[in-house]
Amino acid sequence: MAIQKSSSIRNLLQSLRAASFSSMIANDHRFTSQAYSPATTKPSGYSDDEDADVNWDKLGFGLTQTDYMYVMSCCKDQSFLKGQLCRYANIELSPSAGVLNYGQGVYEGMKANRTQDGRILLFRADQNAGRMRHGAERMCMPSPSIDQFIDAVKETVSANKRWIPPPGKGSLYVRPMLLGTGPILGLAPAPEYTFLVYVSPVGYYFKEGTAPLNLAGGVKSITNYAPVMKAITKAKDRGFSDVLYLDAINKKYLEEVSSCNIFIVKGNVISTPATNGTILEGVTRKSIIEIAKDHGYQVEERPVAVDELVDADEVFCTGTAVGVALVGSITYRNKRTEFRSEGRLVCQQLYSTLVGLQTGRIEDKKGWTLEIN
Repeated sequence: MAIQKSSSIRNLLQSLRAASFSSMIANDHRFTSQAYSPATTKPSGYSDDEDADVNWDKLGFGLTQTDYMYVMSCCKDQSFLKGQLCRYANIELSPSAGVLNYGQGVYEGMKANRTQDGRILLFRADQNAGRMRHGAERMCMPSPSIDQFIDAVKETVSANKRWIPPPGKGSLYVRPMLLGTGPILGLAPAPEYTFLVYVSPVGYYFKEGTAPLNLAGGVKSITNYAPVMKAITKAKDRGFSDVLYLDAINKKYLEEVSSCNIFIVKGNVISTPATNGTILEGVTRKSIIEIAKDHGYQVEERPVAVDELVDADEVFCTGTAVGVALVGSITYRNKRTEFRSEGRLVCQQLYSTLVGLQTGRIEDKKGWTLEIN
């Protein structure tokens, strides 16, 4: 079973996750305790030309403090102007900040990759910028223009380029956030807003790496993340990788995994749930659909019943964090269904093309990548 989600609730939940950023780094001894300040001088103790002190072979999907973040602010009913790079540090929020009290905030996730010849590439940044603007409109927030968004991301990545993993070792995860930081007591849009970008080097999202995932069914609440985290924790305690959720009305159609979209393969047909308002329109999802069509597959965006899993050849997930992840099995109502995980896999073919474009190994004829100097 599942409880119906909505775009506004998704934004609310995402903003609460984003709001926890400050308290998270404040309570971790690995992070500085100073408030952020403009990056007028280089932080002491290192040179931007030095290699980052990271064991790239053991890089997981966790937060690593980097050098700089980008901050830009504006007031309600105004437009964002030029922001600036600042030392990566804590942010200060009023207890009555709109993002803390009413969840007024949105965020994006994207990656920068280093190519074999040393170039740095962003992947489809305009799509993330457009999605943030759409979310901000729904949340009654001013938002950076697409050019401002992309420029901020480029500046942040360039300033932290020593933290970009070598080719094949991971990516630099980029987290742009738009928060209602002004104080507000009544239920209304905040009077002030902050757009910021920070980054962290990351490896594989799932501990399995490239190994097939094992998913379980569960319940997703619209209220907050506590029930979701409980479902994920219980699933992982039972040996599963993540939780796959069903729709709220019929309780029989696939929606999405906790952090990514879901696809099923049968013969030459690839099916994925349509984005009908309860499913995030993932940038990786959109890219894989186009890549699959280029490879000659028939792609269907439609309601996908859970009963169809029994006849599926392959199942895989897509997302910025996970990339393209093969699913080895799904357990639903104590019945385990296994899928093809060896041999010539559609999933691997699509993933190889996606990564090839993201890392410059395949010529980008679609205009999806953006080089950072």
